[in-house]
Amino acid sequence: MPGDHTLALLLKGYDWLPAVRRRHDGDGAVATRLLGRPVRVLHGPEAVSFFYDERHARRGGALPGPVLDTLFGRGAVHTLDGPEHRARKALFLSWLTDPEAVAALTARVCEEFRETFARLGGREVSLFDEGALVLARAVGGWAGLPGHDAASAERLARDCVAMVDGFATPGPRHLRARRARARQEALLRAAVVRARETGSWESRAREGAAAPPRTPFEAVVAHREADGSALDAATAAVELLNIVRPTIAITWFTTFAAHAMREDPALRRRLADDEPAGLATSFAHEVRRFYPFVPFLGALAPDGVVLDGEPVPRGTMLLLDVYGQNHDPALWDEPFRFVPDRFLGASPHPQGLIPQGGGPREGHRCPGEDITIAVLSALARELALLDFTVPDQDLRIPLHRIPTRPRDGLRLVAGAGTRPRRRPEEVLP
Repeated sequence: MPGDHTLALLLKGYDWLPAVRRRHDGDGAVATRLLGRPVRVLHGPEAVSFFYDERHARRGGALPGPVLDTLFGRGAVHTLDGPEHRARKALFLSWLTDPEAVAALTARVCEEFRETFARLGGREVSLFDEGALVLARAVGGWAGLPGHDAASAERLARDCVAMVDGFATPGPRHLRARRARARQEALLRAAVVRARETGSWESRAREGAAAPPRTPFEAVVAHREADGSALDAATAAVELLNIVRPTIAITWFTTFAAHAMREDPALRRRLADDEPAGLATSFAHEVRRFYPFVPFLGALAPDGVVLDGEPVPRGTMLLLDVYGQNHDPALWDEPFRFVPDRFLGASPHPQGLIPQGGGPREGHRCPGEDITIAVLSALARELALLDFTVPDQDLRIPLHRIPTRPRDGLRLVAGAGTRPRRRPEEVLP
C-alpha cells in the first residue's frame, strides 16, 4: 500500500503530483494516499473525459471541510451532483457565459483599470493588489451587490484574495481565509434577507415574464432549485461569492501576464499593436497554461468504477493532474517555454488545456472560464498600452506555494516610460 503524501504535497506544491507520476512505471492511473485516503491520479485528455463523467466521479463529499470553509463555501454548486447540480449550474451559466453579460463586465474592468492607473501615475504600486481592487469594483457593480461602493469594494477585494490565498495551507493564511469568508458571507446573507423582505424582486417579477433578473444578485435571490425551492439565504450568499470571488482571482493571471511582458518587451509591443489579430486571446490561453494556478482537481469514485481494468473502491479520491497536464511534453511542444502564438488560429482542445477544468459547460467545468478569457485578453492589451516600468524586485514564482505568484507581487510604476529588457529569470523548472 502506498504511503501518505500529504506532507510531500505541502512541501512540493505544484510539482507534487507530476513527481508522483514520474516515479510511477507505466501509463495507467497512479495510486497514492492523501489525507489518509486512497487516491488515484488521472492524467491526459481521455482521463479528463473520464473525470467529468458523473458515472465515474462524484463531487458530493469530495472537498475537505477546510477547503469549503475558505474557498468554495458550504453547500456550493461544486458539492452537488445530478439534477441538483444541473439546476444550480444553470444559474451560473445564464450569466457567466452570456456574451452580452461577459462583454459588459469586461468593459467595466477596462474602464476601472484605466481610471485606476490614471490616478496612480508616477507611484510605485503592486499590480497584484491594484488588479484585485479593479476587479472588485467592476464585478461588484456588474453583479448588482447592494451597497457596493469604494469602501465595500476594497473589503471585498481583500477578503476574496484571502480566501483564494489561504485555502491550501495551514497556519495564518488559512485563518485569514476563514475569517474573510465568514465576513463576506454574513454581509451577503443579510443583503439577500433584506431583498426578500422588501419584496423588490418579487414585485417586479409579478409584472410578468418580461421582467427577468437584471443582475446576478437578483438572479441568485430569485433562483429555484430542482425541487422548486428557493435558495436559503446562507447558500445564496455562498453562490454570490462563487460569482464574485473567481472574477477577483483573475488578478493572479493579470500579474502573470505582466510578468510575461516584462520578460519579453517585443511581446508587449505586439500586444499593444494587436498584431496579429487574435494575439491577445492566444496570449491569455498561454498565460493560463504556462503559469501555475490550479494544481489539481478532486472527486470521489462511486460504486462500480473501473480504471485500467481494475475496480476502484468506493470513496477513493480521484485527482486530475491539472498542472502536470498543462506542462506535459506529450501534449505541448516545449511545455516549459512561454509561446504566446501557440493558440493562434485554433481554439484549445477542451480536454487538453484544463487550467479551469474540463468537460462540458453543463458539467463541472468552471462556468467563469469565458469571463476569465475575455477579461484577461482585454487586460493584456490594457497593460501593453500602459506606460509602465518594473523596478528591481524579486519576481521569482515559487512552485511550493499554492496558489503562487511573483514574490514581490509585481510592483510597477505607471506613466514613467519604459526600460530596456533585463536578463530573464527562471520561472519554472
